[in-house]
Amino acid sequence: MRRGEIRVASFKPWRGKEIGKARPCLIMQADWLTTVSPGTLIVLPLTSQLWQGADMLRVAISPRERLRKPSWVMIDKIQTLDASRFGDGPLAALNEPEMSVIEQKLQAVLGML
Repeated sequence: MRRGEIRVASFKPWRGKEIGKARPCLIMQADWLTTVSPGTLIVLPLTSQLWQGADMLRVAISPRERLRKPSWVMIDKIQTLDASRFGDGPLAALNEPEMSVIEQKLQAVLGML
């Protein structure tokens, strides 16, 4: 699993307002960290629904490869998941310009700008 890949992960079990189903996720963790600590991955989940007023917290991803629906990366829902929660093979991978937009929005959400 590599940074920039989109893979399906199971979020069950969940609590409260957490995400609670299997859904695509963008792997954000640096590749070097995955090599030295392969047990968990830092991800941003995707959604196929854009809620009104949430566009500042979302980044659009067009369908490609095995990702069949237009989707949005949920910048404000960063998660660390056990590697066993992920299914086989990536659905797709993002390019550098797409990752750059996501990184900028993530820095803003985390108060790092």
